[in-house]
Amino acid sequence: MPTKKATTIPTLVAAHGKQLLESWLGLQKDSSLVASGAVDTATLHNYSERFLSEFHKALASGRLDAIGGADWAGVREFLSDFSRGMAQHGLTPSQIATFVFSLKQPLFALLSHEFKSDAQRLSEELWQATLLIDSLGLYTSEAFQKSREEVIIRQQEEMLELSTPVVELWEGIVAVPLIGTLDSERTQVVMESLLQHIVTTGAEIAIIDITGVPTVDTLVAQHLIKTVAAARLMGADCIISGIRPQIAQTIVHLGVELSVTSKATMADALQLALRRIGKTVVDRKTPQAASPAE
Repeated sequence: MPTKKATTIPTLVAAHGKQLLESWLGLQKDSSLVASGAVDTATLHNYSERFLSEFHKALASGRLDAIGGADWAGVREFLSDFSRGMAQHGLTPSQIATFVFSLKQPLFALLSHEFKSDAQRLSEELWQATLLIDSLGLYTSEAFQKSREEVIIRQQEEMLELSTPVVELWEGIVAVPLIGTLDSERTQVVMESLLQHIVTTGAEIAIIDITGVPTVDTLVAQHLIKTVAAARLMGADCIISGIRPQIAQTIVHLGVELSVTSKATMADALQLALRRIGKTVVDRKTPQAASPAE
């Protein structure tokens, strides 16, 4: 269990907070945060003031080695929000962490002035301050990385949804043109989108086009079978189109039984689907030109 460290850092920050803020801002005026245009001087002042306020509250607990505890929740929340906001401006983790690390110099200056005649005590206090600021700087980098991962995951989910559209080709006929690798996660998205459209449109036929799927192995075939089975449970028959000769040979060699009607092209699949729902596509005859009057 973390123990309280005997240190004067909380007392110094409380007594010289204004001086510490001014010195810190002076060092940050030429920092990458300002140079990048991510923040202006007024915003940087606000950020620094808010951080020192939460920093002072947390220091009052005396637990400098327990920034993961409840006493440091305010500091962690601020750093998480700060990292997330700065990440949106395209800053790097090192640039964002510099905001915290730059506090070392003015804090060290306070400690040096306070213990200028006690080298041993100064060394101990500087070490405590170093561990604390380094921990907060690392937490800032971790918060940045987490926010970036959240953005990436959200973008991947959005792209996954966009890459698996379900389109209504005709009344009662929907199609899913698949492009790229078909894995478990994407199969789930395809299945959910297809089933939802079957319910919404009342489709009787679902065409799954795999023209854009580069390879079909046992796993991909299993994903297709699952999607077909789910569609059948919703009352829709499936047709798989876009099976190229190479893919057909691969499926035969794998010994996979798709148990579903397949066509070489989507056009062929659509023609079959139209016949199944009792529709016929005919060519319009071009009217013959009238003969000139004699």
